[in-house]
Amino acid sequence: MRIVFMGTPDFAAAPLEAIVKSGKHQVTGVITQPDKPKGRGKSMQFTPVKEKALEYGIPVWQPEKINTPEMLELLKEQAPDCIVVAAFGQILKKDILELPRYGCINIHASLLPHLRGAAPIQWAVIQGDETAGVTTMWMNEGLDTGDMLLKKELVLDAQETGGSLFDKLSGCGCELILETLDSLEAGTIVRTPQTGESSYAPVLTKELGNIDWTKPAAEIERLIRGLNPWPSAYSYLNGKMIKIWSAKVLEPCEEAPGTLILLDKHSIAAACGDRALEICELQAEGKKRMTADAWLRGVKFEKDMQFSQKRS
Repeated sequence: MRIVFMGTPDFAAAPLEAIVKSGKHQVTGVITQPDKPKGRGKSMQFTPVKEKALEYGIPVWQPEKINTPEMLELLKEQAPDCIVVAAFGQILKKDILELPRYGCINIHASLLPHLRGAAPIQWAVIQGDETAGVTTMWMNEGLDTGDMLLKKELVLDAQETGGSLFDKLSGCGCELILETLDSLEAGTIVRTPQTGESSYAPVLTKELGNIDWTKPAAEIERLIRGLNPWPSAYSYLNGKMIKIWSAKVLEPCEEAPGTLILLDKHSIAAACGDRALEICELQAEGKKRMTADAWLRGVKFEKDMQFSQKRS
């Protein structure tokens, strides 16, 4: 079938490549978000989906707004049998949704109706979900509210991070969209309305990673894993940011939340609202990621050292 693909980040680039490599479908065009400046030099950075499309010689469009008369006309010219959407970043309106004969199919990285919204992968880890997955969905005008088509589920590892789950679900999304497209073409697809309690996965912000040490240690540990690698969990020590990349929940402690505890000459912990949290890997401002052992070799540990949510 003729497909127009809409997506932006790495999660979307993988299924785009899977569709192209399958050889079963013709991707006539790709629509992605506009390029953005990145880094100190503020050079324009292609989206991962744009990079993948150009690699395969597929035409790319990058509208500021998708729901315009101009984009509708462009899509009509493409005459897609199906529009596949994955983490595109804009809501499609009725005129576009009703254009393809097989509809607009979304690849969503959760087991709907759980974790609708922008960041389901990271929130699955942060919330301590035991399972996660991918759902293909027949899109409507709501936010991830359309009929479900196919699902793939997996069990989260005890040390799952946002990054590791991202990789696993990206692979699931590739498999699932190919199965979905085959079923659509064969006329065997079954649409299942979403029922039951729903939840929402809001956009991630850098501020979300600012650790509140009064929270339970297990909750903080999940936050650290969920925000690894982006936007990362952090705190402040002596006015400088410390990113925390991995940690381990320890026994209850009576120190004030945020207080650093020297466990031995090689390891440290921080007091939380209930227990201590061993800091296994961290990154001082302007430095590389390192183990707690390496960090301790470069600082003078003092008894009253304490993490803070503020720089000063």
